Amino acid sequence: MKLAITGKGGVGKTTLASVLARLYASEGQTVLAIDADPDANLGAALGVSSDELSRVTPIAQMKELIHERTGGQPGTIGGFFKLNPEVADIPERFSVNKDGVKLLVLGTVKKGGSGCICPESALLKSLLNHLFLRVDDIVVLDMEAGIEHLGRATAEGVDAFITVVEPGMRSLDTARAVRKLAADLGIKKCYVVGNKINNDADRQFISDRLTDFDVLGFMSQNPKIAEADRRGVSPFDIDSQVVSEVKEIRERLESLSK
Repeated sequence: MKLAITGKGGVGKTTLASVLARLYASEGQTVLAIDADPDANLGAALGVSSDELSRVTPIAQMKELIHERTGGQPGTIGGFFKLNPEVADIPERFSVNKDGVKLLVLGTVKKGGSGCICPESALLKSLLNHLFLRVDDIVVLDMEAGIEHLGRATAEGVDAFITVVEPGMRSLDTARAVRKLAADLGIKKCYVVGNKINNDADRQFISDRLTDFDVLGFMSQNPKIAEADRRGVSPFDIDSQVVSEVKEIRERLESLSK
């Protein structure tokens, strides 16, 4: 499975991405979790220690690597550089391991607009193309509410594009906008997961307003998720409820993907 998970800030997409990754790994799968959100929190949600995370440099900030692989100078736009640099060794060299999950932090390209032609962008897009099209591992991509990291080639490898929403109109509008962007790249399997659910009325709010979406399931409003954040551990390790809910979401996803 190659999964891209998105949603507006604070809806819980990183919680879903981390628990899915840990769940697959706990069953013996080889999992690569990719943090492509500018507010990079996936490592903490996976349970990687703060000391280890402090030593992680996002790929987009590795100036020497970018120059070596592309021949271009990071921070510049235009000029001559490789659009398809060698990237196959990057996941193994620069990932952090946590209980069977390899975490790779992409970082973001500091640019105006998503059409940047720059060495950093070329390296990140080539890396994602490699991970989604040529790697046999389970890949879980945690990204912001957009598709800046995805190109048409990468989109071919995406098995499911999942938008996490909460019971609120702005969140649902984000899901519609993301689906339109994804459709422009040819991604057809776009799903929704509802989070921060307090009661049946919250479930109904989402289901009634997203009738043209496949809703994979729901995650409850859960104080243990905030507790996990305060303790610096993964929700997967302290909350059986969220694990159970994500298992149901995964089962629904896999049934729709057959």
